[in-house]
Amino acid sequence: MPFQPPFTGIHAMLFALFDDQERLDRETMRRQTEICLSLGVHGVAALGLATEVSKLSLPERRRLIDWVAEDVAGRVPLAFTIFGGSVAEQVEQVAAAQAAGADWVILQPPMVGSFGAGEYIRFFGRIADATGLPVAIQNAPAYMGRGLSAQDIGELVRQHPNICLIKGEGPVTEIRQLIEVTEGRLPVMNGRGGLELADNLRAGCAGLILAPDTIDRALTVYARLRAGDDAGAEEAYREVLPAIVFIMQSLESLVCYGKRVFGARAGIAIYDRAPALRPSAYGLELAARYAEALGPYPAG
Repeated sequence: MPFQPPFTGIHAMLFALFDDQERLDRETMRRQTEICLSLGVHGVAALGLATEVSKLSLPERRRLIDWVAEDVAGRVPLAFTIFGGSVAEQVEQVAAAQAAGADWVILQPPMVGSFGAGEYIRFFGRIADATGLPVAIQNAPAYMGRGLSAQDIGELVRQHPNICLIKGEGPVTEIRQLIEVTEGRLPVMNGRGGLELADNLRAGCAGLILAPDTIDRALTVYARLRAGDDAGAEEAYREVLPAIVFIMQSLESLVCYGKRVFGARAGIAIYDRAPALRPSAYGLELAARYAEALGPYPAG
């Protein structure tokens, strides 16, 4: 059957929030989800790179699936990124996500070894075949050191029709090439913290999946473009771009400073889980400055 998943708009990829003992913090995770929902995000996701999934044990990942599903409570589409070093581990987590009420899942390549495209195509295909959920593939070679070409992705989708979206993490020129190779038949959602935000949408992206630090501004850009207000979208993007550039120097920078910008705007204390990039005094000063410029999150 054709899959018609809700792959449009600006979706929030939640940060993992810890207490001062490096434990997942239930209350601040709930507050983060409520903030995102109050802003009007078009979907919520968790267990991606911004969620520091590789630092979480399997029981913690299962716990976050249950927490986020409980907090979203069907109000917007819900997705979970699936992390694991084997087919069996990923299949188990897909089943847990489906049982919790996920609307779709995002498969990450296994972070063990480095293999040819055919091996990843078979790996993803076996997991996709084990679920009836719509499946996305996370293709982020710059961050993960492994990925597929546009042609490889086309072959994967041909073999497994419930693979129906690509979660990209690349420059807009590469995203546009992927859209062209698939002739627009495969929705693509980019990330990268919102870099090239408006151009991604003009290039044909169905939307973006972003951490919550500047997501309210991304929603403004998206809404203005949808309304045909190109100049207004560019103005909103220019206002937030310096903060995005500061935050997105690397994945570690996003987790260190992006999370602190979010915390300052949300009134949530931020604690790291080791190993982590530790903020410098000047980095904290910059994070505070950008958070102040962005202001607290507006009420829903």
